[in-house]
Amino acid sequence: MRVVLAAIGVSLLAASTLHLRAQPAHPRTHLVIVVDGLRPDSVTAEVMPRLTRLGQRGIVFTAHHSVFPTVTRVNAASLVTGTYPESHGLLGNDVYVPSVNASAALDTGERKNLEAVARTDGWLLGVPTLGEILQRDGRTLLAVSSGSTGSSFLLNPTAGTGAVIHADYTLPPELGARVLAALGPAPPHATPNDPQNQRAIDAYLKFGIEQLRPDVTLMWLNDPDGTAHVNGLGAPLTRRSLMLVDAGIGRIEDTLRSEGRLDQTNIIVTSDHGFSTETGRLMLSALVAPFVRKMDDGSPDVVVAEGAIYLRSKTDPARMQSIVAALQRRPEVGAIFTQARRLFDPVNANERPAHDKLFDGIVPGTLSFDVARWGNRARSGDILVSANWSHAANSAGVPGTTTQEGVAGHGTSSPYDIHNTLIAAGPDFREHATSEIPTGNIDLAPTLLQLLGLPVPQTMTGRVIREALRAGPTAATVRVDRLAETVKTSDGSYELTAHTSVVEGHRYLDYTEVVRH
Repeated sequence: MRVVLAAIGVSLLAASTLHLRAQPAHPRTHLVIVVDGLRPDSVTAEVMPRLTRLGQRGIVFTAHHSVFPTVTRVNAASLVTGTYPESHGLLGNDVYVPSVNASAALDTGERKNLEAVARTDGWLLGVPTLGEILQRDGRTLLAVSSGSTGSSFLLNPTAGTGAVIHADYTLPPELGARVLAALGPAPPHATPNDPQNQRAIDAYLKFGIEQLRPDVTLMWLNDPDGTAHVNGLGAPLTRRSLMLVDAGIGRIEDTLRSEGRLDQTNIIVTSDHGFSTETGRLMLSALVAPFVRKMDDGSPDVVVAEGAIYLRSKTDPARMQSIVAALQRRPEVGAIFTQARRLFDPVNANERPAHDKLFDGIVPGTLSFDVARWGNRARSGDILVSANWSHAANSAGVPGTTTQEGVAGHGTSSPYDIHNTLIAAGPDFREHATSEIPTGNIDLAPTLLQLLGLPVPQTMTGRVIREALRAGPTAATVRVDRLAETVKTSDGSYELTAHTSVVEGHRYLDYTEVVRH
């Protein structure tokens, strides 16, 4: 036998060499880059040439959606759970959780507050996260972030076999010394926050790839959000922050290419929300103040958490209607949402959903929580409010304003806040393509599971973006239904319209529109 093998050894060696050459040098991996607050119209060849070219070699989505409320931590939770606030229960950047604080809202930008919610309520997110799902299958998720401690924690709250690397902490903690040795001390926050953005990139390129070998990496870059909030859309420093982020994305591509990894890496670039210029003075707490009473302990019986209003005392429909009516009269107030209206069924002697009244809230002239997918039974409030908006341009020529107080921000149901960025390129995505089919942040987790060959759990209400994949259907074969449903007050003085798109049974809120007579 040895003689025979020796005789054909050269042939076997040649065949083996050919086989090895045919195999990729690195396993296929998936990188999701969340560019905080990146509007689609900011991606231009002049300001962001590398991201523009990445889109040209891959696929650009022109109808992508943030989850409403269009704020960071809501969308961080939706990105990793593949579902809406109604299911995961993280309802705002500020949230009201009575078990932690019965009289005030909590800032979810602080990791310690999220841990307090998990500790006192017994849960933080009501459904499994992508990291937990991957861990069950022996896979790894790495989260690297220059954002807040809260938003970074939400990307992989249990860490498990994966990790979270942030300037202020590392999970699991025992990984911290190795991270420090590889990356050095974290730089302080800056505006633009390029030093911390670059460290997050290094956490992936210089540490994560080689030492953790993640199947999925979620990378959160803090700009342009941090810079735009202070300096405004179109401002020179905000423009500079976009250019720096773009250079960072280029560095990622160049490094992966030089290491022979690019052809085996799917890169998805998205944002958590859009952005608008703020020109108003919507002060929701002040508008609600006349309706507040004192509890027995002297604390107010109404809590305002960002745009959410909670009535702490017994259900009081008359007072809730009075609050809503007062808000409907204020021009700085936009869309208002309340619980879904129900119809009484005399045959079954119980309540049933009014399927033809999907858009109607329980208070006349309001949309239902179902439209925003916000109605979490354990944590949602009584009223949800969005600031009003317009198409007007700011002094730099950037369209989209809201009546929020400040320089620039987000959070509303304006199309400029809801419509955000999605670009993808890699071995599994179509090349040189553009898709006008609606997509959403909730679709990323199920799409990643599809790419990994794993089943999508029923907890995920997002869809697999099949038309983006090389093996998927063409966009021309995907049906899109567009709806506009209007609710109004009994006197017709306030009309509120929800514009939605439906794809394969999945409904996206495009924007809302208010008309006052």
